[in-house]
Amino acid sequence: MKWSKILIVIVGSIAALLVLILIIALFLPQEYSAEKEIIINRSKIEVFNYVKYLKNQDYFSFWANMDTKMIKSYSGIDAQPGFVSRWESNNEKVGVGEQEIIKITEGERIDYELRFFEPFEAKEPAYMITETVTDNQTKVKWGFMGKFAYPTNFMFIFMDMEQMIGNDLEKGLKTLKGILESEK
Repeated sequence: MKWSKILIVIVGSIAALLVLILIIALFLPQEYSAEKEIIINRSKIEVFNYVKYLKNQDYFSFWANMDTKMIKSYSGIDAQPGFVSRWESNNEKVGVGEQEIIKITEGERIDYELRFFEPFEAKEPAYMITETVTDNQTKVKWGFMGKFAYPTNFMFIFMDMEQMIGNDLEKGLKTLKGILESEK
């Protein structure tokens, strides 16, 4: 009799905790976004003509440099809508996925679609924007948006996705700045 009461208390506590998690998740956001920017001492046309080539992300993207054994493949014409860069990695932080150029507004903006297959499935938009600061300075903005469906959005309590993604974008932009400014 004593064990059955303990079991009821344990099961009841677990059920109450699960209900609480589901209720809290109802009030949490499901979407997040991160955008970082940097000033590069190069003209806007030089910067844009470099970043519009998706293959160039292999040199400055933090994620592209996390696994030196990553398998990369490409399809389409780079710097054109429809170009796809695919990656496969055994590193769980990199996983398996692809990125496609969706739209290019020449000299201004590139829109991408990121498709993750492993270790989780997701389809998320990303972009790069170039803005003239002076004739020889360009502001580059790199952004990413994502979402966690209910009730997995409960993870927002434990993870600051905007900061995590933002830190990686910032590292990539600093590398991009170094590359472009050293090519003078």
